[in-house]
Amino acid sequence: MFRSLAVAALLCGLAAPALAADVQPTLTGDVKIHDPTVIEVDGKFVAFQTGQEGGLYRGAIRAKTSPDGIAWTDAGSIGKGVPKWERKELGYQSLNIWAPSVSRHGDTWNLYYSVSSFGINTSAIGLMTNAALDPDKPGEGWEDQGLVLKSNGKDNWNAIDPWRIDLNDGRAFLAYGSFWDGIKMRELDPQSGKLLTADTPTYDLASRQGAGIEAASILEHAGKFYLFVSFDQCCKQLDSTYNMRVGRADAVTGPYLDRDGKPMLQGGGTLLLGKTGRFIGPGGQEAIVTSKGEMLAYHFYDGDDLGVSKLQFSPLRWTPDGWPELDALPE
Repeated sequence: MFRSLAVAALLCGLAAPALAADVQPTLTGDVKIHDPTVIEVDGKFVAFQTGQEGGLYRGAIRAKTSPDGIAWTDAGSIGKGVPKWERKELGYQSLNIWAPSVSRHGDTWNLYYSVSSFGINTSAIGLMTNAALDPDKPGEGWEDQGLVLKSNGKDNWNAIDPWRIDLNDGRAFLAYGSFWDGIKMRELDPQSGKLLTADTPTYDLASRQGAGIEAASILEHAGKFYLFVSFDQCCKQLDSTYNMRVGRADAVTGPYLDRDGKPMLQGGGTLLLGKTGRFIGPGGQEAIVTSKGEMLAYHFYDGDDLGVSKLQFSPLRWTPDGWPELDALPE
């Protein structure tokens, strides 16, 4: 209605008054989360997140459920602790599992995850699969398939923050990366979820030449591919400087350019959302397609709640020239 009034005023040559903008949803329930990944299952929503250090579950991935994407409830953990194969592959045991990413291929649910430690790139990405994800019991049914890929101190990239995209032509790709030389991508075997071959080419998608860039996700929209990333620093509560950026490409492998035409491999990235009011350090985002349309799941540090990390799950809008944007933030 408001938009119709504004258009009518403009068509009549009148000065339209300032009108209320659409607002992102106000989420309720247990919304404490970090590095969210969200998927729709039988009309319900399931979220997974980075595991909490220590405690009974020793860093295992945590889950939440929602009937509508608005009201959220804690749903426990997947297993207990970090994977058993980690010590053999990396030479140490991390404190928790980081940044899971859930997707579906055919009848298989895939949950990619990473294990690492702050400040180093001796890291690994693993995969869990589930033949029948129950939205009411999302912690059940997962089987660990082991290592997908890893990095170490000799590499100029970091094997964390995985994101899988399946294309209409049947191919699948895994984007990943954090700091160092930025965001990378390699092709997957769509069925196994592992690398297509041991020597599959690596595609460079985005880089800030060592500065903070991570949490990649890719959305295909209207024949274009959109790469969403987080710039700068997470995990510092009220001092976090995360901000969400986006670029666009004609092919999933790039090159990705921002709205001003600057390559993301040269530090480009159009600002989607930065610190605004109590919403500090928004990032860790994933863009997904649901029955509600295209949505963006991300976390922020709540300035009104001592910097606690919380979930936001909001519709993505599109400008006339084909760029994503978000509605105004809620109070």
